[in-house]
Amino acid sequence: MTQPPVAPDRIAPDHITPDNDLQDIVAKLRDLGGHRDDVSIADMRLTIGERSFGPMLAIPALIEISPIGGIPGVPTVIALIITLVAAQIVFGRRHLWLPGFLDDRTVTGDKLQGAMDWLHRPAGWIDAVLRPRLQIVARGFGLRIVAALCIGLCATVPPLELVPFASTLPMAAIALMGLGLMARDGVVILGAAAISLGSFWFVARTVAGITT
Repeated sequence: MTQPPVAPDRIAPDHITPDNDLQDIVAKLRDLGGHRDDVSIADMRLTIGERSFGPMLAIPALIEISPIGGIPGVPTVIALIITLVAAQIVFGRRHLWLPGFLDDRTVTGDKLQGAMDWLHRPAGWIDAVLRPRLQIVARGFGLRIVAALCIGLCATVPPLELVPFASTLPMAAIALMGLGLMARDGVVILGAAAISLGSFWFVARTVAGITT
């Protein structure tokens, strides 16, 4: 009997399937943090799902917005992770891949659990708002534009580490784009794109203030 061909490691971006709701993902990560002393990026990635590109944009950005984002160096590491995820969306990969030096980085279970506790209630509100709308924005070429915007926003994060929590605005825009992809909500994605423009202006003003 002829075996079916093995699926390639690349897939058209508009074939990425919708993911679980945010509250469900937050609960899974909270449980993960509650059962382990240290949780690696690989652990979180496997918990979310290797094909869950939307959550892998949204969840790291939301974690950066949480109190964990105040730890020096964390915003830049998260920005690097998101950049690699977004680049793989641009190139249409089927499964998410991260290099070992990122996959092996850990956060204490207590910190992860605390961040998920912080996100639990907002996650319920967000899930109540998200729904499939203007789905064309979350597919094909629109999806690639979203990913490219995320990469551009991540590039602004390292210089913003000089100002505590200054990276919240670009990360909020990334989080909204990831959430929009999860629900195929083009309205939310377009709103996030508008916030992105404001983020670039904010970064330019902040960096100018630092250098003068």
